[in-house]
Amino acid sequence: MATRADIRRIALSLPEVSAGAPDFAFGVPEKGKVRGFVWSWKERINPKKGRVPHPTIVAVRVANLGHKEAMLWAEPTKFFTEPHYNGFPAVMVRIEHVTVREMRVLLDEAWRCVAPKALLAHVKASQAERTTARDRAPRAPRPPVAGTVRRRPARGR
Repeated sequence: MATRADIRRIALSLPEVSAGAPDFAFGVPEKGKVRGFVWSWKERINPKKGRVPHPTIVAVRVANLGHKEAMLWAEPTKFFTEPHYNGFPAVMVRIEHVTVREMRVLLDEAWRCVAPKALLAHVKASQAERTTARDRAPRAPRPPVAGTVRRRPARGR
């Protein structure tokens, strides 16, 4: 089960993420504004009063409305929506029904939805560079497993 602390840790580990001051919210700056990718869902308890943040539910951006519908249909115990979010690519996530690993994937995908293209390109290039460096690094030979006989390959004739 994921917690709000897990969400905070995962969100702040993503590049150039800032935390919202008054509420539990995280976003990426772009052109002078912060584009949110995860925030505390606010529930309307009393119709005549303002919305109140719900401690066990967060709203998370998704790639598009088709992806949103697929998530809602596939796992209704984890994800839901409300009329306020009709036509907007975000789902509400019940934190207690999602593992930390699942939350990491959700937040990474949500971050990619709002991150500026230049930042995405930079992240992709640095990941490719790390992968290439790792592939070039010399690897130590593996020690033989106890009880096995190492055979030489047969020579061609």
